[in-house]
Amino acid sequence: MDQLNPKEAPVNHYAVRFVNRLTQGVFALRLTALLPRLHMSARITFLLAGVAATVWFLVRVIPKPQRATYPCMQAAAPLMSTFVLYLVGLVTSLVAFRKARVLFVQSKTVRALPLLGVALFCALLTLPHDERPVFADTRSLIGPNQPIGVARGIYPGRVVWVWDSSATNENCSNVFGNGWFLPANTNQVVVSAMAADMVRNLTGKTTVPDSWDALFRYFNSTHGRVAAGYASGEKIFIKVNQVSASASTITDDYTIKNTSRYGMAEASPQLVLALLRQLVNECGVRQEDISVGDPLKHLYKHVYELWHGEFPGITYIDYRGTYGRTKPVPDSVVSIYYSDRGTVLKDGTTPVTGDVYPTVLMRATYLINIAALKAHARAGVTLCAKNHFGSHGRSSASHLHQGLVSPDMVPSRTGYGLYRVQVDLMGHKHLGEKTVLFVVDGLWGGSEANDPPRKFSMTPFNGDWSSSLFASQDDVALESVCFDFLKTEFTQSNPYGSHPQINGVDDYLLQAADSTFWPANIVYDPEKDGTRIGSLGVFEHWNNATDKQYTRNLQPGNGIELVTIAKTTTAVAVEQRGPAASFVLSRSYPNPFNGQTTIQYELAAPARVSVVIYNALGQPAATLVDASQAAGPHRVRWDARDDGGSPLPSGVYLCRVAAGSLHGVNKLVYVK
Repeated sequence: MDQLNPKEAPVNHYAVRFVNRLTQGVFALRLTALLPRLHMSARITFLLAGVAATVWFLVRVIPKPQRATYPCMQAAAPLMSTFVLYLVGLVTSLVAFRKARVLFVQSKTVRALPLLGVALFCALLTLPHDERPVFADTRSLIGPNQPIGVARGIYPGRVVWVWDSSATNENCSNVFGNGWFLPANTNQVVVSAMAADMVRNLTGKTTVPDSWDALFRYFNSTHGRVAAGYASGEKIFIKVNQVSASASTITDDYTIKNTSRYGMAEASPQLVLALLRQLVNECGVRQEDISVGDPLKHLYKHVYELWHGEFPGITYIDYRGTYGRTKPVPDSVVSIYYSDRGTVLKDGTTPVTGDVYPTVLMRATYLINIAALKAHARAGVTLCAKNHFGSHGRSSASHLHQGLVSPDMVPSRTGYGLYRVQVDLMGHKHLGEKTVLFVVDGLWGGSEANDPPRKFSMTPFNGDWSSSLFASQDDVALESVCFDFLKTEFTQSNPYGSHPQINGVDDYLLQAADSTFWPANIVYDPEKDGTRIGSLGVFEHWNNATDKQYTRNLQPGNGIELVTIAKTTTAVAVEQRGPAASFVLSRSYPNPFNGQTTIQYELAAPARVSVVIYNALGQPAATLVDASQAAGPHRVRWDARDDGGSPLPSGVYLCRVAAGSLHGVNKLVYVK
């Protein structure tokens, strides 16, 4: 550094020292913060991929500019532009810092200050940040309505989609203290009704108990067991997606903190409660035979209290295992042997060949997998298969990332015919093959695993929350449908990213459906017992995003059947497949009321009808009707008393009228 006499130029002396340290600090930050969420190997990958993308783009586009519209060029352009911007910012800020320093040495402060501003602007502009990568809309290896694999289920390949916009609060802000998961934002009554519609339409039964009996019978008959329903004493483990609940997001007593992970999209506690009510209250499963949780995560206080308040006998699995929760105990032997045999999956540089699962999972007779509808920066999408990244006995799932399309959030394993760890998870006897029901919770769908819920622009959501439940006995079919939804929503034009567009996101589904799509050097045998997995279900894409039709919808077909149960904003159900009976639920009057109110509905055909009043917490308060009724108009009066005749307090109540598989909900306001 040039030597200065502090007495001659004291201001410039300190200015030069400041610029020197600022330059060192900024460039140290740039070097250490480059892609801070990635390993060093990924940083090198970014630099190499940036050079390659830039060269590829220039070589291809300069001779023939129209090639810029090609999908491969659109995929390379974001990486190239990011890399070029990084280099330009790096060089510009370096030159500006040096020039500003020289001017300060020469006591030319007025000229030096603008250059210092330019240097800081360029440096900060290109520092790593959370800008969403944009991927061109890619085509699958398989075109629309070209099913592969063998469909599973009572109705093979059936996927049920229940959509009811009244399940979610359209005006939910999801800021701290007003999370989407609170009762004010997720309607327990509507969600419970959706869950009932889900299992009934999946099995073709008219009641929830008969539906679960059919699910258990089908499972047992296809798993080498006696074709019987659930037997008392058999254990059920419900694997939920509770990804936001980590040590950094909870206090000592599991209260949720105000962090960047507040309100992330994940499985909703209301849906889990609805299924627990079905199993315990309607099907008679003992609470002691049910466990629920996410072994690698915690159970927030508000989640635990919601479930435990009604079902204190259930075991609640939690990574820490305090405050009434149960810590998972690792099994004594390796449970899964990954089929790449250590050639792809790594823990740092150490090959990973297998994992141990907790005993609660190993000893369960049945699993219920409740995933969340989300895109994903590493996998493209995260559904039931990837939900098992949280089922093993380690403290993190980072060792499984190398089996995805974008291991370090840089798409380095794109395309088709590569080892995909999801296939091992779907085909393992204690994971996918032990699952009696696969559910994807799309009440609050998200754009990435660590993002909050996003409002969906695609039809029929049209700028509202996704407000949906998806279920199937065929995991491949279910994930195929959910992939089509996510790929349609999160495109280049979506401001929240387009991870489902990464080339090869659906590679794992092709491989799970049909072994002819396996990599040449991979045999999927996750038990390492010499038995290859067979087809795990049926895969196909819908005909288009407007009609959403699969081959079994188009008849004849041997692929997926999407059964759509869509509800109006007043919550009266409309069955979209077949000539189902319908009914009309009119407004109750008077409303608000202080004496009694009249509930009116009309049946188009004779049906079994129930009229139940629920309080604001979603708890039954009074049953007004539970009988078969003839077609035509009906009226029921309610005087704000419970089933025992005791008066109820003032407040908001919900009246649910169900006729067969259809239902409607009215809000009632009682004022004394």
